Amino acid sequence: MYSLYDIACFAAGLAGNVFALALFLSPVTTFKRILKAKSTEQFDGLPYLFSLLNCLICLWYGLPWVADGRLLVATVNGTGVVFQLVYISLFIFYADSRKTRVKIIGLLMLVVFGFALISHASFAFFYQPLRQQFVGAVSMASLISMFASPLAVMGVVIRTESVEFMPFYLSLSTFLMSFSFALYGLLLRDFFIYFPNGLGVILGAMQLALYAYYNRKWRGQGSSAPLLLA
Repeated sequence: MYSLYDIACFAAGLAGNVFALALFLSPVTTFKRILKAKSTEQFDGLPYLFSLLNCLICLWYGLPWVADGRLLVATVNGTGVVFQLVYISLFIFYADSRKTRVKIIGLLMLVVFGFALISHASFAFFYQPLRQQFVGAVSMASLISMFASPLAVMGVVIRTESVEFMPFYLSLSTFLMSFSFALYGLLLRDFFIYFPNGLGVILGAMQLALYAYYNRKWRGQGSSAPLLLA
């Protein structure tokens, strides 16, 4: 029999996986446009490379030989790795120039090398519990940098008084995913999970507050509702 605590942990982690899936699917609109145009046009491939590195590091943290009992962290980031690899592959295939293609391939190799270095170091230089602390610290830093990235978009919203470049469903998914994993981390008493996701909750709430405030002005100017991703 599973205890109420076990059920609560599983429910929080599972909810985080579901909401993260919405985030992973958010670039689909962008790649539909790329497939239609058969060109990456002016889109930037760097966010997908950074997301891949983040997912790889967090996947490593969720595996039992690093942090036991964190399977739902591994599943969500394993799914993220698959999505990011698909997006990067499409970006390489439809790159608008040979220079861009070579650049993305080179950066992809750098991401793989960086992850290999971290995973090797975690085994070569650390035993438990230091291994979990080392990988956890790296994954936490990676997560915080990912959660902080929308700050630039929030600045654009404030300057332009328009929510056009801050899609509502993307902000909502970020908030819900962060809340779910912050709760999951609290239940597990895992600082490396609940702290960065707690920051994600705060930033997600700020995005939703900005959306609520500026959406009226933006709609008042006759603009249509934003797509999931521009």
